[in-house]
Amino acid sequence: MKKSMNSIKIVKRMKKIEEIYGVKTAYVTEGDGQDMILLHGWGQNKEMMQAIFDYFKDSYRVYAFDFPGFGESDDPKEAWGVPDYELFLEAFVKHNHIVNPILVGHSFGCRVAIRYSAKNPVDKMCLTGAAGIRPKQSLEDQVKVKMYKAGKWFLKVTGQTEKLQELQKSSGSEDYRNAKGIMRPTFVKVVNDDVTPILSDVKCPVLLVWGDLDTAAPLWMGQQMEKMMPNAGLAIFAGDDHFAYWHQADRFNRVLEIFLKGEA
Repeated sequence: MKKSMNSIKIVKRMKKIEEIYGVKTAYVTEGDGQDMILLHGWGQNKEMMQAIFDYFKDSYRVYAFDFPGFGESDDPKEAWGVPDYELFLEAFVKHNHIVNPILVGHSFGCRVAIRYSAKNPVDKMCLTGAAGIRPKQSLEDQVKVKMYKAGKWFLKVTGQTEKLQELQKSSGSEDYRNAKGIMRPTFVKVVNDDVTPILSDVKCPVLLVWGDLDTAAPLWMGQQMEKMMPNAGLAIFAGDDHFAYWHQADRFNRVLEIFLKGEA
């Protein structure tokens, strides 16, 4: 994407911290044209979307925010689930007078984008390494969860606070262990959210971008989303993982640009 040497374009860039949906929210916006909103993944921030932001700001009005609980934004006042984050996105759209946006999401941000697009007008959407489909638990995993819950209950009722904290620190995913304060129960709500029942309600054109070595959101999830969304296509980045969009930023941006121009 190149700017013409014969034209001068005035670009408006703003960094703001404003209260949105009751939470102090940090975001940046730049450019003119159709609105594009970038939605980062869990444990990340708006800076992880910088390469996309910089590539498209000359042709679109691009917004990138820190979800509540991440980056420079405040934590939510209570534990949120994905529907709460979707309502936050609705409030952000209304606050900035955005109409029929393009959504670009990674991982957790895709959960929010899917829920938003299933009930609100969206022009086009790109989801990379999209979380949102809950895999079926094996019998072994079910036993582990029950044992953990039983141990947690026993230590809590017997007042063994230190051992309870040790159990919580040593159990669960890295994201769970890294979550602090209200973000830990928020994480539990988020990972238990399943968007499968609403995938067929997403009517806008969707580009799915996946690394075939993704272990956080395995490729079969992208393949299932492609089947269940009425107007979706899947691009696979061979040899890459959950952060394929970031590792291969130039390639990702070119593929996204082709999709947005309707040339795919």
